[in-house]
Parts: sequence; C-alpha cells; structure tokens
Amino acid sequence: MLNIFIDADACPVKQEVFRVAERFKLGVTLVSNMHMRIPENPRVKLVIVESGPDEADNWIVENATEGDIVITADIPLADRSLKKGACVISPSGRLFTEDNIGQILATRNLMADLRDLGEITGGPAPFTRKERSNFLQQLDTLIHSILRRLPAR
Repeated sequence: MLNIFIDADACPVKQEVFRVAERFKLGVTLVSNMHMRIPENPRVKLVIVESGPDEADNWIVENATEGDIVITADIPLADRSLKKGACVISPSGRLFTEDNIGQILATRNLMADLRDLGEITGGPAPFTRKERSNFLQQLDTLIHSILRRLPAR
C-alpha cells in the first residue's frame, strides 16, 4: 500500500492530506515529537518520537520505502528521503526530485550562511491559499503518477 509520511510538527496541510488519503484509501503516518489530534481512521496513525534534532527525520527515513510519499519543508530530510526512493513534496506543492535537490540544498545552505552573517533577517512569509491549492494539485498529480506505475492487483 502506498503510504504518506508527514513531517508533522509544523505542517500546515495535514487536514488536506487526510482528505486526499481518504479518497485514495492511502495510509498516513504523522511523525512528531508531541501529541496532536488525528482523525479516527485505521489508516491514519501518529508516531511520537523523542525530542531532539532530526529524531522525526530519522524515523521517516528509516520507515519510508520506495514509492511512498514524504511531505516536508525540511530540505535535508527531502534529500535523504529521495535517496530512499520516496517521492517528496513540500507543503507549498514543490516537488523535490533527484534533478533539483542539489541546487535546492546549495541555496538553503547559502541562505543559512547569509542569515548567520545578519544579511537576512525575518522568517518565511505566511502560508497562502495559493500555496495550499498548489499543494493539493501537485499531491493529486503525484498520487496518480505513482498509482499508474504500481502493478495491477
């Protein structure tokens, strides 16, 4: 069964994922370091990991398999998940691929250096309806693409 893993602590599209997963009858695993409410659905589960850097990331990478979907804004996690053969999408609908992850990691590292030097201040812009809509469209397209590649049952 195709599974969706959510890096859940700060994910703004959990409710959307639940609706899409229900439509396709997919499993969803939220990975977090704190308790959160989830739908009463046997295909949805919450995994609570220890607090600490990369604990949720490590759990996702250890458990995601080829063809699963990982939803995260964490670029190093996206890179590690791609190396496991998972498909990766950000909450804003950006698809991470083997072809673009190197450039995305380099840009992330450059921006981190600029923030450390004080050249860039402030955080990310607020999440928009357009990003939410783009996420839903990209997730639907991604699921259809994966399901077409799976052997017929």
